[in-house]
Amino acid sequence: MEQAIKHVAIIMDGNGRWATQRYRPRVWGHVRGSGVVSDIVQAADDMGVRALTMYAFSTENWSRPHEEVGVLFRLLHKFLLKERRRILSNAISFRVIGDTRRLPAETRAVIADLEARTMEAPGLKLTFCFGYGGRSEIVAAANRFHEANPGMEMTEGDLAAQLFRPDAGEVDLLIRTGGEQRVSNFLLWQIAYAELYFTPTKWPDFTAGEFGKILNAVARRERRFGGLAPLGMSAPSAGEAQSMNV
Repeated sequence: MEQAIKHVAIIMDGNGRWATQRYRPRVWGHVRGSGVVSDIVQAADDMGVRALTMYAFSTENWSRPHEEVGVLFRLLHKFLLKERRRILSNAISFRVIGDTRRLPAETRAVIADLEARTMEAPGLKLTFCFGYGGRSEIVAAANRFHEANPGMEMTEGDLAAQLFRPDAGEVDLLIRTGGEQRVSNFLLWQIAYAELYFTPTKWPDFTAGEFGKILNAVARRERRFGGLAPLGMSAPSAGEAQSMNV
């Protein structure tokens, strides 16, 4: 059966709190959480998801302690080296969006090489957001359009075409781990009609099994995109609603 959820976006939250609850440094949570990324990427690919966008590092994260930022840099580099073969063999189309200028040169080189090699790959569109902010993306898209089309009025389609990764399309499902219930400047344009799912599970404890249950539960939701339900269709009963909870 074709996967109903085409584009999943994930805010990978809770690494630091997971570590401090275990009386360990926050960076230990990031190290443990990095291993979860591989599992979820593989699960999304196996389940027929067409695009997976993961929030790795926001523009606001630059204010974190220098040591923690440095660990995140190294984990990104290590992930790319470790997962390069899987990405290529599974025909995954890989991109990093955001401001990567402060990443080490060797990491930027690995990113550029992997992006070039997978540009035409037909499989899962895997996107890491690093140094990313949703408002900044929208402003950059508007500026690019007006630079190329001075004096022209811009449509929604025009702006969408100028986003950092327009081929990923709009988000069907936004998952945030860690218990917080906000979108934190993530893909603000793309999540306009997304279903939202907030799980208390912190990212290092998030599993492919929970990911699959969330997809199945959300696929059963009625998505009307501002319209009305078909005649005769009623809201689920309390029992049915409870059975949809993960």
